[in-house]
Amino acid sequence: MSDPVLKLTGITKRFGTLVANDGISLELHAGEVLALLGENGAGKSTLVSILFGHYSADAGQIEVFGQPLPPGHPRAALAAGIGLVHQHFTLADNLSVLDNIMLGSEPLWQPFSRRRTARDKLLAVAQRFGLPVVPEAKVGSLSVGERQRVEILKALYRGARVLILDEPTAVLTPQESEALFDTLGQMVAQGLSIIFISHKLGEVLRVSNRVAVLRAGKLVAEAPAAGTSQAQLALWMVGHAVGATQRRPALSTGQPVCTLDAVCTAGGGRDRLNGVSLELKAGEIVAIAGVSGNGQLALAELLSGTRSASQGSVTFLGQPLVASPARLVSQGVARIPEDRHAVGVVGDLSVWENAVSERLRSPVFSRALWVRRGAAQAHAARITREFDVRGAGPQSAARSLSGGNMQKLILGRALVSPESAGSAHPPKLIVAHQPTWGLDIGAVAYVQQQLIAARDAGAAVLVISDDLDEVLALGDRVAVMHAGQLTDALPAEAWTRETVGLAMAGVHAVPAESDLSSFRPEPVEGSHKASTGSARTAEANDRQAAP
Repeated sequence: MSDPVLKLTGITKRFGTLVANDGISLELHAGEVLALLGENGAGKSTLVSILFGHYSADAGQIEVFGQPLPPGHPRAALAAGIGLVHQHFTLADNLSVLDNIMLGSEPLWQPFSRRRTARDKLLAVAQRFGLPVVPEAKVGSLSVGERQRVEILKALYRGARVLILDEPTAVLTPQESEALFDTLGQMVAQGLSIIFISHKLGEVLRVSNRVAVLRAGKLVAEAPAAGTSQAQLALWMVGHAVGATQRRPALSTGQPVCTLDAVCTAGGGRDRLNGVSLELKAGEIVAIAGVSGNGQLALAELLSGTRSASQGSVTFLGQPLVASPARLVSQGVARIPEDRHAVGVVGDLSVWENAVSERLRSPVFSRALWVRRGAAQAHAARITREFDVRGAGPQSAARSLSGGNMQKLILGRALVSPESAGSAHPPKLIVAHQPTWGLDIGAVAYVQQQLIAARDAGAAVLVISDDLDEVLALGDRVAVMHAGQLTDALPAEAWTRETVGLAMAGVHAVPAESDLSSFRPEPVEGSHKASTGSARTAEANDRQAAP
């Protein structure tokens, strides 16, 4: 093995009494892909932030190509050849590809921009690494996969030789993920080194040479990817075996709870609805696949009361749905929003205040202008206990929670109704938008099991997810959204990964209703996306077994 291109020695970082990184030592070599794994709150983000200069370590040192890296300076990290591609893109949609890549790369005192030189350099980098791009194209017109290509080029344009990829396939179709894996192979063949962060263990084992696992701030395992199983990775990550989510068909479906008929929403761009029809029944999970930005947010907001339909009709429990979030919550609509940080919680408020925030007007929690703190805090304690919310007490600020625990708090707020006069009223409709986005395998399994339990208790559940494995693992019926339009919601067994992926990309190779006349679904046990992958039939298992 050659000398390491990146060496971390004894990296320690504390936030008050919390030790986020505890004496972590790692090496990365030229032409190597190192997968960095761990639960939410295990210390991955802190370690990457130290590496890229956003944080300074309390102890330890970093060497890049044999030279010490000055702590706490992102420019120093860039100059040393470290590039970071975030999970959430940081591009300006109204600017061209070239403009986005040039931003921040020229001195402010330079009298004019050297665009021709920059364009030639961009095309040369794109050709070298097999990342074709049109420099003049507006970023807003690009697909998600093309935007990610621009993000990678932005790092390579600045001379990155060590590339950190944070959840790079989170918003990609299966076909775009395959293209990314091909690109990574070309990059590694040319000597680049990659740190690959992902919660999808199947793709981790496919693309990485080695894996490093963090748990509770400590490095607990390092191993070659070859010969390591997903089950072993899961065991290292959480400290115990993670049971697979059992794929069980709905026992029975009840009456329609919510019906959309030819619904359109106002607004420009792709995030709107265009003639969407859908029926959500009690005791059933309908899962919607699609690449973010194709109308899923509009659908979730419509059913949560924060957006109105411009055309068509929406009924809830047989009555026209009123665009009033407070009224819908009181009627039994529970929501799990896409962005837990910006929309799901108020970070500066305490855990108990967030736990009752959507039902504060309930007589259980307030009387006249007074908040009944005792009842509110007891409700929050019940949520944190039943949903295993760790890392903060009821009085702690919600922002102190890790992503997984914050999602558990939101899930508990949605599913646990306040008890009044000894009775509780479970939700009738659950709108779960990206319920497991960015969560570790343990949190994913828990969230999915709770949604299945809510379905079995009689709720109508709508799951909107970019994760194809999650859609196929949870949905009793599955539909695909593209450019504001929705396919028919068909039995999950009628779909394959390929047909869903094509529909996500706008290719309408979806099963027709007429093809299902002789279809007889059989109970199938599917697997959790982070353990053995989603399986529906023996044929699907065979397809997914191939790397």
